[in-house]
Amino acid sequence: IAVGPALYYLRSFRLLCMPGGVADRHFRWSSDVLMLLRRTFAWAASLLLPIGFVTATIYHNANPDFSGTLDRMSLVAFNLGLAVFTAWLMHPRTGAVKHLLENNPQGWANRLRGLWFSVLIAVPLALALLALAGYLYTSGILVESLLSELWLVLGLLVAHQLIVRWLIVARRSLALQATLERRAQREAQRAAESQSGQDEEYKSDEIPALAAAEPEIDFASLDAQTRRLLNTTIVIASAVGLWLIWSDVLPALNLFDQVTLWSYQGTVDGIEQPVPVTLADLGLILAIIAIALAAGKNLPALLEILLLKHTSFTPGSRYTMITLTGYAITAIGTIFVFSTLGLSWAEVQWLIAALSVGIGFGLQEIVANFISGLIILFERPVRVGDIVTIGDTTGIVSKIEIRATTVRNWDKQELLVPNKEFITGRLLNWTLTDQLNRVVITVGVEYGSDTRKALQLLSEVASENPRVLKDPAPLINFEGFDDNSLRLVLRCYLNSLEYRLAVTTELHQAIDDTFRAAGIVIAFPQRDVHLDASQPLDLRIHRASGATG
Repeated sequence: IAVGPALYYLRSFRLLCMPGGVADRHFRWSSDVLMLLRRTFAWAASLLLPIGFVTATIYHNANPDFSGTLDRMSLVAFNLGLAVFTAWLMHPRTGAVKHLLENNPQGWANRLRGLWFSVLIAVPLALALLALAGYLYTSGILVESLLSELWLVLGLLVAHQLIVRWLIVARRSLALQATLERRAQREAQRAAESQSGQDEEYKSDEIPALAAAEPEIDFASLDAQTRRLLNTTIVIASAVGLWLIWSDVLPALNLFDQVTLWSYQGTVDGIEQPVPVTLADLGLILAIIAIALAAGKNLPALLEILLLKHTSFTPGSRYTMITLTGYAITAIGTIFVFSTLGLSWAEVQWLIAALSVGIGFGLQEIVANFISGLIILFERPVRVGDIVTIGDTTGIVSKIEIRATTVRNWDKQELLVPNKEFITGRLLNWTLTDQLNRVVITVGVEYGSDTRKALQLLSEVASENPRVLKDPAPLINFEGFDDNSLRLVLRCYLNSLEYRLAVTTELHQAIDDTFRAAGIVIAFPQRDVHLDASQPLDLRIHRASGATG
């Protein structure tokens, strides 16, 4: 039973390193490292495990005189074998870590390779000396802890490589999906342009598009953030695992629980009594702060990758969920810190009251913008990627943050708008429910033109444009007599803002060509100039020099 788990771990890891196995095909470890790992773990399974089995059997023997000598020799042999196993596996020049050190020659691991390698070899040798000196129980417990630490490191290594492989596959899948979507959009755009029959100079990609564009995804940044989150998680898991392994073995680690920094009155089992805050609690607080900061900074990238795989989530929905997750992480971390410090609502309510007074006088705008930002995220009157008009600025919403929302106009300028203006002010959202929009074309023809024919021509122009919707149908009206023209108005609908400017140009060009071919003149302003003739006009005729006749 004592050797069974070790045999399972060694064989499982050796299977991972087989040719064509997981480490070869997915982790992409080099062939020489895989061969070294297979040989090392096969040697450990064939030599160290039998010695460990003998040691465990003798340890449980009822004869102390018989078990003492053999147990000592077997434990010494096991520690010497463990030292050889460590030397083969961790040698800086020939071991499994040589490629890691070569890829980062200026790193601390490479600079201090002699120190840490000597320590790794010295530990099992020191345990062998302890066994020779008669400290069998101490040596055995420490060896057991070292083996638990080895299994922890191997397990975290495999978990790290599996998650990294999943991230690589997910990133490739998302990049391929984005490429296919862009290709489909370009093909649809070319098909629409070929059907429109317009000249090349009026192609829609040369005209600024009013499209509710999805923010471009930076896959490199997402990959870097998720890797930082993964590395931080592995470090935290390693620290927690090492603490659990060695806390019962090394009583000095429990010394932090005995150093009291301060106390507070708390209720324990229904009895109010002083509760100490120890140095270990302070370390826990620092760990919680570090975890909250790392998670708040890097966890949104992992959520972005997870949500991108579900096409049902729009960019605005993903942004809302990621932002609220960051807020939740910050709130949970703050609650844990206050709880560990013993600061309950009864202790901080006076501080909240004082802050309320300060907010009422000086911070009301900041708080109003923060609350408005939460309303925007929950109610979603504005989403990332929406086209909005606020004041005299029209653009795409690119960010929704705690205090302000960023709107990028068509000149690529970014306008920071306080969140309160979106809630309390007037806002035009072009894409709140859908992107259906109307284009209005006003045409003035000269007096005396055939208005019925002009209306018919406008109807034909609208029906011939493939981007103009048939339902709702275009509206063509004769709306009035202006000073210099007869005012005709064409109103038609588009299913997207993407080609709004392009369709406007196409309609104007088609109306001009059609009216010119039909002999209908588009009017221009005319003015009558009246001269005051109450007095004789002074007329002067200048003749150019050299003129004859």
